[in-house]
Amino acid sequence: MLKIEEVANETGLTKRTIRYYEELGLLPSPKRSEGGIRLYTQEDIVLLNKIVSAKEVLGFSLQELHKYVTIAELLKDKNEKYRGEKAKLTDEQRKEKLLEIDDVLSEQLELLTRKIDNIVKFQSELTDLREKVHNKLRELGMESDPSSSIPAK
Repeated sequence: MLKIEEVANETGLTKRTIRYYEELGLLPSPKRSEGGIRLYTQEDIVLLNKIVSAKEVLGFSLQELHKYVTIAELLKDKNEKYRGEKAKLTDEQRKEKLLEIDDVLSEQLELLTRKIDNIVKFQSELTDLREKVHNKLRELGMESDPSSSIPAK
């Protein structure tokens, strides 16, 4: 079990951010010591690192993070349940469980695809705007260095 300071050091988050993610429901409330100190598991750190990646790398909003975490938890639960029951299930029941897992994965992939589409669209808009700026610079008799944001004279 880890104290919040240790979790903050390991994840690069502040203690305040970790508490905030708890309040939002992104991170489940941790167990507490007899003295009321929050105690986290390695699983909590893994979840926080996933949240940080989704936020920083993909630019997820808090609402998108909440949906991402909810889907991830649902997937984890279904996967654990499937593994626990696998030996007792008929082929048809296993197929049904696997289809449920596939549905959850599809939902997560759709969320990522929408985010990627938005990033690509934004990149395209910036590229078009940059090209317009370069054209105007050429019209003014200034060549721009494509590797630099500073035009050459």
